[in-house]
Amino acid sequence: MKPILAEFTASITELKKNPTALLNQSGGNPVAILNHNTPAAYFIGAQVFEQIMDMLDDIDLAEEVKARLSQDHRIVAVDIEDLA
Repeated sequence: MKPILAEFTASITELKKNPTALLNQSGGNPVAILNHNTPAAYFIGAQVFEQIMDMLDDIDLAEEVKARLSQDHRIVAVDIEDLA
């Protein structure tokens, strides 16, 4: 049996009837869509999806920073006035 990773659940039939009502009832939290009492999908609002995408982007950036920090770099002296 798969774990249900959401506090709210609904059937596929309920999702088809009124998806907006599901999001409103869940307070914008994810809703596990069940098919024969097994999670078939997770239904999330746009704000939650955007937060997830921002977190994934942050993870990608952190990995890039780690990769660059592990490389050997030459230190170059630069005068800030030369940058203007």
